[in-house]
Amino acid sequence: MEKRWYDDACGAALGMEFVGERWALLIMRELLLGPRRFGELRAGLPGLSANILTQRLASLEASGIVRRYKLPSPANVQVYELTAWGRESEPVILALARWALRSPTHDPSLPFSAVSLLLSLRMLLVPGRVGAWRVAVGIRVGEETFVARLGDGELRVARGSVEGADTVLSGGASAFLPVVYGGMPLAAAEAAGMLRVEGNRAAAERFVTLFALPDKVAVE
Repeated sequence: MEKRWYDDACGAALGMEFVGERWALLIMRELLLGPRRFGELRAGLPGLSANILTQRLASLEASGIVRRYKLPSPANVQVYELTAWGRESEPVILALARWALRSPTHDPSLPFSAVSLLLSLRMLLVPGRVGAWRVAVGIRVGEETFVARLGDGELRVARGSVEGADTVLSGGASAFLPVVYGGMPLAAAEAAGMLRVEGNRAAAERFVTLFALPDKVAVE
């Protein structure tokens, strides 16, 4: 990092120097579930140009937050991933997101990536609705597949095959929002062609009721 913006010894100021440039924190968000190729990062952030993505990745790499490497054959492609220190940002990113969702200005109709969906499930799980239930839910968004594993009142999410999951939900990332956070019945979303359910239907019906948006802040 070559420049200092704030000349302030506070850790918050230093943190902003690491991730305060536009798109930097969202690039980190997209890497929280594992390595991504350059094109995959652009797909998850459709408003980001290739030139700015290149600059931000270089800055995050110079700061020790991101590293790049080449996958072995037969893939033989370059990918980017968070370093161990970079991965420590997850609770910070989720806390910031949860705080911001309390704003009345939040617009859920804006673009929403698959990673955003999975991280929102981790962030907005209501433990009191879970009890001792354990389940593995496959989630398919386009060509991307993830598994959400619920146990001990915690939801762990990762990229991976949905084979062997108790139930599988498929659809566009934004199509999940009315069901998971808006109270739309899963059957209604299926009838509208928004989502598709495979496997244990009762598990799918219960799973989508485990989450809630935080209360909006009162406008003074």
